[in-house]
Amino acid sequence: MARSITDRMRGAAMLDVATYEEVEADTTATGQAAIVVGIVAVCAAIGGVRGGASGAIAGVLGAFFSWMIWAGVTFVVGEKMFGGTATWGELLRTLGFAQAPGVLYLLGIIPVLGTMVQFAVAIWIMVAGVIAIRQALDFTTGKAVITAIVAFLVVLVVSGIMAGIFGLGRAIF
Repeated sequence: MARSITDRMRGAAMLDVATYEEVEADTTATGQAAIVVGIVAVCAAIGGVRGGASGAIAGVLGAFFSWMIWAGVTFVVGEKMFGGTATWGELLRTLGFAQAPGVLYLLGIIPVLGTMVQFAVAIWIMVAGVIAIRQALDFTTGKAVITAIVAFLVVLVVSGIMAGIFGLGRAIF
């Protein structure tokens, strides 16, 4: 029986391998993963209050764009370079839920402490992303780390280019 989205978010944030396996296998969980990405984007927009309303909108749209690109690049790198076995949908689901710790970005509104929390949460999400990649692609942690780094760098470059094209640099970065 499928668990609730909050149970899955909690499991993903706690780096529970079984949760990642569950959402990988549950093809109906893609919508839930998108909701997680949306919730985290809103929390980040509130916690990072930079760029006003247009910055918040750009941040939310950018979160969905980055999530899809991250899953796509991870799929290509993981399958082609390392022989992993996953679908783009499996990576969307696992990487979407890997962002669950991002609800704590909301704490960014607290002076001084907020910046430290946001930094720690970013590291936490990256670790969760490695677990998500490892479980979805069914390969070693080392391959998952390399895949995550390559995919992250590609997303960073693509996001930077898109921000420059659409003049959203201040809103996103």
